[in-house]
Amino acid sequence: MNIERLAIPEVLVVTPVRHGDSRGFFSETWKQSAYAEAGIPGPFIQDNHATSTSKYVVRGLHCQIGPNAQGKLVRVVRGAIWDVAVDARRGSPTFGHRAGAELTADNWKQLWCPPGFLHGYCTLTEDTEVIYKVTAPYDRAAERGAIWNDPTLAVPWPIDPAAAVLSEKDLLLPRWSGQEAWF
Repeated sequence: MNIERLAIPEVLVVTPVRHGDSRGFFSETWKQSAYAEAGIPGPFIQDNHATSTSKYVVRGLHCQIGPNAQGKLVRVVRGAIWDVAVDARRGSPTFGHRAGAELTADNWKQLWCPPGFLHGYCTLTEDTEVIYKVTAPYDRAAERGAIWNDPTLAVPWPIDPAAAVLSEKDLLLPRWSGQEAWF
């Protein structure tokens, strides 16, 4: 597998090896020992699977705080997304900075978003499927977030803001500035 550290060193892009032949391919998309050696310790306790039928669906920016802070290992099995992690760890030298990567079914890349980071993505194709592992259970009381297009964060979303498709919940997320310290 290939490991690439992004602008924030804790945010990783992992590209597992695919062994292909005339029948298709085989790939180990998670192997505890190899990923732990690369800096992705787990343990993962749940797999999530999301579909988006439209292009330009934005999901995020979300995190969970406290004992249920989640690390996420994200991959795309159909379509393409632009995936982003924003450092929400107050006191970190990269606090408020972001790192992102394009994940597609073809490039087979995965993004590791550690606990202490906001996470979000936008779909770049119709009929996109995203699968991600998480290190803690969902906890509604621990949910936090920031509006996807917050000017302070200046996330370089690769879409026209007028074309973005968001849930009601994500449209109501607060601005980043003025938030309490989460981590």
